[in-house]
Amino acid sequence: MSERIRRRLAVLEDVPEGQLLVHEVYRSLQGESTHQGRPCVFIRLSACDLRCKWCDTPHAFHQGHTRSLEDLVDEVNSLQPPGPGALVELTGGEPLLQALVHPLMTRLCDAGYEVLIETSGGRDIAPIDPRVRVIMDLKCPDSGEAGSNRWDNLSRLRAKDEIKFVIASRADFDWACETIVRHGLERLCPLLFSAAWGRVSLTDLADWVAEVSFPMARMQLQLHKFVWGADTQGV
Repeated sequence: MSERIRRRLAVLEDVPEGQLLVHEVYRSLQGESTHQGRPCVFIRLSACDLRCKWCDTPHAFHQGHTRSLEDLVDEVNSLQPPGPGALVELTGGEPLLQALVHPLMTRLCDAGYEVLIETSGGRDIAPIDPRVRVIMDLKCPDSGEAGSNRWDNLSRLRAKDEIKFVIASRADFDWACETIVRHGLERLCPLLFSAAWGRVSLTDLADWVAEVSFPMARMQLQLHKFVWGADTQGV
């Protein structure tokens, strides 16, 4: 691990065994993905090893409270009892940086929740419980982190998973389309094109997505930002 990455993850060094460092837990509407608009409980874990230029959650890099698995599951139950349609998402930061996220996802699945995880794609997704739906970013060049993409993850994605490209320019969009063709992703799973907030015109992105011939492609908006504002946390 480089010294730069070690400094980024220093916040995790003193987390007690059996605990997760959690930035926030809240109930809101799912703002992105094909699940957009659904009520959802979010568990946002702290720390990230990447520094995307357009990141909208830098507050999760360093802040957090340690929580046990039991405590987290109890809070989720209090916010949304398990049952058909009960949705929980693990996000960050980068949730796969903390090993205990795996038993947490398994407990939530066992309890009867539909579980999503949003991950950068720079960490191995193989250990994720197969019942969990993976929403995986592929970092485009304008993020500054395209070199962090872990390409072997593509072979582990299934039809129920989703790939997200955050687009900050036409160059990003062209790179995403070339990547889709190169790796044969056209019919693998939903392909989400999301505008980097304030960096690309929504009209332009809509026109670009309308031009492509990928049957699984869709443009997505960050619904929560339009409803509550771009800088509002806990939504």
